[in-house]
Amino acid sequence: MKKRVYIAYTGGTIGMKLVHGRYQPVPNFLQTLMAANPAFHHAQLPHYTISQYQPLLDSPNMTPADWSRIARDICDHYDEYDGFIVLHGTDTMAYSASALAFMLEGLGKPVIFTGSQIPLCELRNDAQENLIASLLLAADYAIPEVCLYFHKKLFRGCRVVKVDASGFDAFDSPNYRPLAELGIGVAVNWGAVRPLPDSPPTLHELTSPGEVGALRLYPGMSARILENVLQPPLRGLILQTYGAGNAPDNDPEFLRVLAAATARGVVIVDCTQCLRGTVDLTKYTTGSALAEAGLISGYDMTPEAALTKLAYLLSVHDDVATIKTQMQANLRGELTVS
Repeated sequence: MKKRVYIAYTGGTIGMKLVHGRYQPVPNFLQTLMAANPAFHHAQLPHYTISQYQPLLDSPNMTPADWSRIARDICDHYDEYDGFIVLHGTDTMAYSASALAFMLEGLGKPVIFTGSQIPLCELRNDAQENLIASLLLAADYAIPEVCLYFHKKLFRGCRVVKVDASGFDAFDSPNYRPLAELGIGVAVNWGAVRPLPDSPPTLHELTSPGEVGALRLYPGMSARILENVLQPPLRGLILQTYGAGNAPDNDPEFLRVLAAATARGVVIVDCTQCLRGTVDLTKYTTGSALAEAGLISGYDMTPEAALTKLAYLLSVHDDVATIKTQMQANLRGELTVS
């Protein structure tokens, strides 16, 4: 029997139409294009169902409430389908893929985010290949993870970043190899894929995503700016620092503000601004000063994964010590602990 794939169509460039000189999501336009295209009726494709969200969103308009909606949708249809595809805009796709990786604990079926840089309506586009490849992967390969497929590569969802605003290879996984690469054949890196779980998936919704923030350090940032960011209701912060996790150690007020925040229970995670590499708070004095102020290492997590992971942990745990421990543990393949 043919496999069955559920497509959650949330919006994005893939189904947009040119209206008054600008691309925008148009309800049912994607389905009309697919119905008229013989490629989407090929015998090798699985049966698929498209669930169109209302309203269709360009991904800059995505919020954590939309992440919850997608996760609930997948759980509601989990037993009926062999795999799932989330059609999503590219701008915030890495955030959504990372969030669902943490929200869907014990996932035993593939959930693949994809989209395109050029809409399916255009003659030259990347939409058709991305969608057809995602359908085949979701149906025929038992990869029990939230993934992201783009331009012939399948990535772990909580390892990706968007690296190109105009190229077809818009995403990369700087610190983890692709789960699969598509050429003439499909080469799955099974050694990189997480094992099948023993129990059905558990949904963890994000209860207070607005209590988590991110701040990119820059030369000369004042302690006052940092202090304002750290005010309640903030409970967690991803601080993007330099290199191996470094920040100025010659600014006592800057360090005091950080220490005061961690002392009152704010979880501050140190992530590097670099695309590749890991945070090591023992390597330089400028990093150890942050550790002494109570910051914890984000290792080689992407900022997107760190932000959504922290929001997830703050939703399921109340104890700060537990959150810090779990933040530095590898829960979904999101980090490498040396």
